[in-house]
Amino acid sequence: MFVFKDPWVFFFLLLIPPMFLVAGRKRSDPTFAFPSEDLVKELKPTLRQSMSKFMILFRIAALILLLAALARPQSILEGTKTISEGVDIVLTLDTSTSMLAEDFRMGSARINRFDVVRDVVKEFIKKRKDDRIGLVAFAARAYTVCPLTTDYSWLNENLERVRVGMIEDATAIGSAIATSVNRLRNSKTKSKIIILLTDGVNNAGTISPVVAAEAAKALKIKIYTIGVGTKGLVPYPLQDIYGRTVYKNIPIEMDEEVLKKIAETTGAKYYLASDTETLRKIYEEINRLEKSNIEHFGYREVEELFLYFLIPALFILAIEIVLSNTVFLRIP
Repeated sequence: MFVFKDPWVFFFLLLIPPMFLVAGRKRSDPTFAFPSEDLVKELKPTLRQSMSKFMILFRIAALILLLAALARPQSILEGTKTISEGVDIVLTLDTSTSMLAEDFRMGSARINRFDVVRDVVKEFIKKRKDDRIGLVAFAARAYTVCPLTTDYSWLNENLERVRVGMIEDATAIGSAIATSVNRLRNSKTKSKIIILLTDGVNNAGTISPVVAAEAAKALKIKIYTIGVGTKGLVPYPLQDIYGRTVYKNIPIEMDEEVLKKIAETTGAKYYLASDTETLRKIYEEINRLEKSNIEHFGYREVEELFLYFLIPALFILAIEIVLSNTVFLRIP
């Protein structure tokens, strides 16, 4: 669409006729005085003299184009609305210190649970299209790391900031669900899900995980729960008196029954991920969820077009000046 940003500038066009009328009157005064009209009445104007009268049109055209340039002509690409298939997803990650247990592997290297989870979550995000995804981290309390967004680069930047130990240590599963539900409460999409990943037992917060799951069910939010880690004793890094990292096999409890109850209450599924490949397959399965329509709004882009008027105006003005001072020069 073509528009002028400042159309009021065109009011100056009303001043052009009076300006040239006054200028024409001044030029009509005779340069030489003759004692008798009979001496010059038989003289006819030459072709050059006749054409010189039209030089004023060059000046008028240049002024009109200059005013058009000052009015800021623009080409506008209107904001567009498109409808695509998508799901609103909140990724809820446990950041309690038990996630530092190193019972997972990537290739031949032993790696802690949280680093594996973060890498798999990045792969999950990369495979999603048109979904709004948010991120909630929790330990003794829960907080929103990133609200629902389709800007996956920004989402990954926020995910990189999440660290084990950044929140006081404990496992508040109920609070994590409540915070995640709050992010989805006003969502208009048909499919709203929470992917809750933890390796512990609810031992903090004032909200029961099952009660929080009931609230999610009332809002038609599904909660897919993932228990992460192997059963039994797991290697856990500790610092000895010399500051060196040593490993000790310790038991880490996980309340699978509560996680199953949360998933069943909301019509979702519970998964147990005891190794890296299983965790990947779990996220791949969740990746094949039902879709629903969401709206995206484009941006209003503006292209300034004043040069298309300014350059011709300067060109015409230059021609008028050159011709007036050469071919159509008036002496005196």
